[in-house]
Amino acid sequence: MKAITIKGTIRKEISKQEIKELRNNKQVICVLYGGEKNVHFSADSLQFRQLVYTPDVHIVNLEIDGNTYQTIMKDIQFHPIHDTILHVDFLEISPDKEVEIHVPVKLSGASEGVKEGGKLLQKMRKIRISALPAVLPDNIEIDITPLKIGDSVRIGNLKKEGVTFLDSTNNIVVGVRVTRAVVEETPTVAPVTGAAPAAAVAAPAEAEKKAPEKK
Repeated sequence: MKAITIKGTIRKEISKQEIKELRNNKQVICVLYGGEKNVHFSADSLQFRQLVYTPDVHIVNLEIDGNTYQTIMKDIQFHPIHDTILHVDFLEISPDKEVEIHVPVKLSGASEGVKEGGKLLQKMRKIRISALPAVLPDNIEIDITPLKIGDSVRIGNLKKEGVTFLDSTNNIVVGVRVTRAVVEETPTVAPVTGAAPAAAVAAPAEAEKKAPEKK
């Protein structure tokens, strides 16, 4: 998995006014947890572009006042109006402990079903996995080439060495569904014409049997 570096400055318990001033100076309020103790710090908002405004997932090397921590981003809060970053939580990770994280789904190939007129439907953009930091993948790649109309790929179909998939095995990741155009093009069996219904043929014969004899 790709890694980026963010440099921060330790912050102690500060007032709401001081937090407001930090944010006015384009600083993001952050906390690092998961280690021996929580670390509260702030970092310049420009450093978060490559981490936040991208579909990719990264390991984040935090450099805070001379100390370096290997982390992943666990939570982020945005301003409800301006969409600026207000707060970020980081989780410290270690080489011998598995990490739970959401990674993006990457589709490759050209589906046979789509070529036949079906519609590709991707239901999951990210998948929750668990793995050691050394084998965390950048994404989960799915080859959709063999998918025909009506076929789908579920979580239970995915396999990757060293990775445990944590979503329900029945969850559909991607599939090809039939479209209205395909249904309309499917030939139907025309009804047989020119033959009288059996009931209609039998009716006169039954009538003759039941008619009274003339004297």
